[in-house]
Amino acid sequence: MSEDDSSPLPEKRSWLERLSHAFSGEPRNREDLIEILRDARRNGIIESDTLGMLEGALAVSAMTVADVMVPRAQMVSLPAGLRLLDLMRQVVESGHSRFPVHGNDRDDILGILLAKDLLRGIVEDNAVQDVRELLRPALLVSEGKRLDVLLREFRASRNHMAIVVDEHGGVTGLVTIEDVLEQIVGDIDDEHDEAEPEGAGIAVAGDGSWVVEAVTPIEEFNERFAAGLPDDEFDTVGGFVVAGIGHLPEPGETFDGAGFRFTVLEADQRRVIRLGVRPVAADADAAA
Repeated sequence: MSEDDSSPLPEKRSWLERLSHAFSGEPRNREDLIEILRDARRNGIIESDTLGMLEGALAVSAMTVADVMVPRAQMVSLPAGLRLLDLMRQVVESGHSRFPVHGNDRDDILGILLAKDLLRGIVEDNAVQDVRELLRPALLVSEGKRLDVLLREFRASRNHMAIVVDEHGGVTGLVTIEDVLEQIVGDIDDEHDEAEPEGAGIAVAGDGSWVVEAVTPIEEFNERFAAGLPDDEFDTVGGFVVAGIGHLPEPGETFDGAGFRFTVLEADQRRVIRLGVRPVAADADAAA
């Protein structure tokens, strides 16, 4: 056996191991860490989706319930005095699976009703007569609670919904585990969310440019504009623009690529949401 044959084979390293190897010194603060992660993305150590989730996880520790909660005016809550069949009709119409149930006062939250518990209570031989028999305890949280702390509480208590209250005990909204997870992984659609028709993410703006949702597939963009955005490395227009700019951009930043000027119209701490798009040649003609 030759020396070459006896030499150990290089071990495959995970992206996390490669990322650790890429760190030069310890980050001093959150901003340093985020910049290191973005450098790792530019160097191909991690993918854009992974970068987005890591930045989302970091952002969650700095966010509070007030940043993501459903306001009281938009809550779907059920009155305890309705017959079970009437409650079931409201449950079916809403498409939700968990509901706060209140007494005569909407601030008087009696508990949380799960749709499956309601269905079981109706179809069982000894059907219950009062929805109060089906309620589960409600988790109460303040608007100022950090999301990472709330996520731990959700996991420990196995709750998926919490009622948000103010210092006087009044209900100000609700928050679900899905609301928290979406800050990390992006929007989570379920079977009740209607899919947008093809092309719905592209709209004509008043000045002759277009407004494009960042999640628009590159294939759809190329077909609409007879464009040549590369689709071998990126799946969405937003991913293409973020990679071109080199960091998660803020509203107002621009990027020229594939014959188009992309302007970030809307973005948050985790992702680009909406882009303004116009052919680069159109700007040149206007300046002539």
